[in-house]
Amino acid sequence: MKAWQVQELAKPADALELTEVAAPTPGTGQVQVRVLSAALNFPDVLMCQGLYQIRPELPFTPGAELCGEITALGDGVTDRKVGDRIIGMAALPHGGFAETALMPADSPLAPEQLDDDAAAVLTIAYQTAWAALFHRAQLTKDDTVLVQAAAGGVGSAAVQLAKLNGNRVIAVVGGPEKAQAAKGLGADVVIDRKVEDVIAQVKAATDGRGADVIFDPVGGDAYDLLAKCVAFEGRIVVVGFSGGRIQAPPLNHVLLKNYSILGLHWGYYQTMRPSVIAQGYAELSRLAANGDIRPLISGRLSFDELPQGLTELAAGKTVGRLVWHPTH
Repeated sequence: MKAWQVQELAKPADALELTEVAAPTPGTGQVQVRVLSAALNFPDVLMCQGLYQIRPELPFTPGAELCGEITALGDGVTDRKVGDRIIGMAALPHGGFAETALMPADSPLAPEQLDDDAAAVLTIAYQTAWAALFHRAQLTKDDTVLVQAAAGGVGSAAVQLAKLNGNRVIAVVGGPEKAQAAKGLGADVVIDRKVEDVIAQVKAATDGRGADVIFDPVGGDAYDLLAKCVAFEGRIVVVGFSGGRIQAPPLNHVLLKNYSILGLHWGYYQTMRPSVIAQGYAELSRLAANGDIRPLISGRLSFDELPQGLTELAAGKTVGRLVWHPTH
């Protein structure tokens, strides 16, 4: 089978090499799948460079999130069958950027209402956004939500879920194309950080009170700025550091404004509290069945376009989600 493999740790364009390898055999509790669609995620970029918390041995096939059709069952698998369409996380090192991948056998069935591409992006971004807003921040309908990088993969999911919950949403983006995308998602207020004063605009939009819940997948300088936009007794949920710098927030500011800083490492719930993931999937499946979830997919990449797609994702040039097809 054909696969993109990381032979040496480097930026995606240098790390990825097109190879011909044997299809992986599923182990106990795993299934082999034909990759229908694989999502591009920032952790894939970090994994290519050896900067992610999961570091598979070289060589490995990245592609953490996908939708696949089961083609073979591993030992002990009884609740799945060949032909099932499932979604979720790949069983690395046999990731989704290949014609064939491995996945845990307990991966959920893909919602029938979603096509392969929409199903492929339902796991990481939407589960992260759901867990951040509803499990960690305990979002109520009266809360004003500020979403940083609102036109990105996880940010766009957060905007959609907050709007579906009936919340007022302030979207912070970088550039006119992303501003237009955030408006299309239903954000009530859109702030282009490249040309507007974010703090002044947030204060104007909230009568000086600030945002009750801030969703931040960027960190660094973006966090420093948004910390000045949080309301009294507000909550900032830190979900990533795509900005490249891990912030060190001054705790005296936390004390003076009585707000909370909450962390979210979504993948850790699979080990520590899988019921949270199950609850999130149940809610997302309900929304998908109702036709409420409409993932913002801006690009569908052919086999050869994967390295360039990951490069653009790393540079923050993408809007919404990119998906990759091994057969196109």
